[in-house]
Amino acid sequence: MVQWQLIVKGRVQGVGFRYFTQMKAVQYGINGWVRNREDASVEILASGKEEELNQFIADIKKGNPFSKVDHVDIQEAAGSECCHSFKIKY
Repeated sequence: MVQWQLIVKGRVQGVGFRYFTQMKAVQYGINGWVRNREDASVEILASGKEEELNQFIADIKKGNPFSKVDHVDIQEAAGSECCHSFKIKY
């Protein structure tokens, strides 16, 4: 199991991007959370098997039909598995 922190920049707030992220996380068996940040980006903490995380990240980079992902910063997140499901933080 690996854990990544993603910062997604672009038109990703107010377009259903967090719900899209949650749907993709459930699809790939990813645990963690997603939340909006004050700088109009979206932060994701994702934990799972490397192969599934790579597929999840590929979908995040594409975005949903209403979003426009300009850039995704990805870094390994220290610590143990964070969650037992995937949730939207408000």
